[in-house]
Amino acid sequence: MEYIKHLRKDARLKEILKNQSPFVLKEQPRLIDYLIDSIVGQQLSTKAAAVIVGRFRTMLPKKASLEDILALEVEALRAAGLSYQKASYVHAAAKFFLEHKITDAKLRKMSDATILETLTQIKGVGKWTVQMMLMFGMGREDVFAPDDLGIRQAMQDVYDLYELQGKQLVGEMEQIAKAWQPYRTYACLHLWKYKDDLKKK
Repeated sequence: MEYIKHLRKDARLKEILKNQSPFVLKEQPRLIDYLIDSIVGQQLSTKAAAVIVGRFRTMLPKKASLEDILALEVEALRAAGLSYQKASYVHAAAKFFLEHKITDAKLRKMSDATILETLTQIKGVGKWTVQMMLMFGMGREDVFAPDDLGIRQAMQDVYDLYELQGKQLVGEMEQIAKAWQPYRTYACLHLWKYKDDLKKK
């Protein structure tokens, strides 16, 4: 695959790629669902987020409209495991999509930067949340998420960055990631896999 050939130019990443299978990115329908999934997953483990998302989905019809989401009471969302804050963020996202008439088609025509600028206007939706939607909902190939704890920990280990903190660490991570363009999403996926494999060991 083309991205593998490109990422192998990074000697440290090359060692990780030797032991992993390639990833395939896919575009998914219903991007509001992926944005909400990202909101729910903020500061939670993947496993915990999946449980709460599952409960949330059972509260809605299969092809839930934005109005269906807005009709859910905060207490019902709390019962599913969301905090009051996240429940308000879910409502804010649905309301924003409804009021601004945002559709999958409109989003897919936008650049990554425009999507970030647009959706971070929603209360509770920051860069990380949108980046997860860009990666997993839209299949965008060149997204880098330096604020993700898993990516940060993996890069600290792979690139010996433990002495760096805060802005210095993020700056160095972004500098390293420049060499991965235009395939930074794939690099992130392999770094997450690397970290998961370490946990299993």
